[in-house]
Amino acid sequence: MKTLLEYREKMKLFLGKYDIYIFPVLKFALALIVFLVINANVGFMSRLTNPGIALVLALICSFLPLNITVVFGAILILIHMYALSLEAFAITFVLFALMFLLFFRTAPRYGYLLIVTPLAFCLGIPYLIPLAMGLAATPVAAVPAACGTIIYYLLHYVHLNTTILGNTDASSMTERITSLLDNAVNNKEMLLTVAAFTLTLIIVYVIRRMSVDYAWTIAIVAGTVADIVVLLFGSLALDISARIAAVLVGSLISAALALLLQITVFNLDYSRTEYVQFEDDEYYYYVKAVPKITIAVPEKTVKKINPQRKTAAVRKKEKQGKRPAGRPASGKSADRQAR
Repeated sequence: MKTLLEYREKMKLFLGKYDIYIFPVLKFALALIVFLVINANVGFMSRLTNPGIALVLALICSFLPLNITVVFGAILILIHMYALSLEAFAITFVLFALMFLLFFRTAPRYGYLLIVTPLAFCLGIPYLIPLAMGLAATPVAAVPAACGTIIYYLLHYVHLNTTILGNTDASSMTERITSLLDNAVNNKEMLLTVAAFTLTLIIVYVIRRMSVDYAWTIAIVAGTVADIVVLLFGSLALDISARIAAVLVGSLISAALALLLQITVFNLDYSRTEYVQFEDDEYYYYVKAVPKITIAVPEKTVKKINPQRKTAAVRKKEKQGKRPAGRPASGKSADRQAR
């Protein structure tokens, strides 16, 4: 624990000193990963799958607000969808327009969730999103988290059904539209995941704001259990093939990462809790004060020894006729001392 706290303090000092360079690099890395993942999964226009284009776009995004990365990612997806089929482009455009209107109206400061959530699905730890947002954000973060979930399921379906959606026969146009609508709007698994994430985020947010000891830890455990129960029992109720092992393993890993987030962001020392009571003309106040765990970063003192200065001092003493301590007298100086 002490080592983690020391690393946390060192990281704060490092970020505070070099944030002007670190944040553009992080935005560049995130944008590059997003564009490469999009090209790898729905890269239907071969000219845009060139890594150089993704590199240039990521470089531009590194100097702009993070929401611009979201906009560039949406444009890239729409271009690939247009190369696949006109129906895929139209439905994706309408879906993106509705999501962006809802997102920019309710929670524009959580735009990173639109790209982080699909990446979390790709890594197998999407359950970390509602836990982390419940701890560090507000319930409105459920909106971009839900939009990110919808984007993932849409791209995942398109990636698995490229042959059907790319069929240009006029007779299959109705089939393509129906298939896209069923999987983009009426996908039971997607709707269940959105409901589970929203409920988990709200539960974590409500519990972690309670005035009880270890509220954040209780919130993480309760949120993880609620997420697992909703996903598994919801799969049984909706007749969806539940991936029990994936849900359990992903939820446990997400809970461990959420606990690590708690240690680095909000770590309290409940053994030194204090209760204060005071009043004014209208109210009587009961205050519970819990100190944060802080640790001083050990400072290293480096002592430099310059041998050249020492040699110069010795030479100066020799010129003045004073021999340094510890050196024997030689030549005329020794004869004078003998006389």
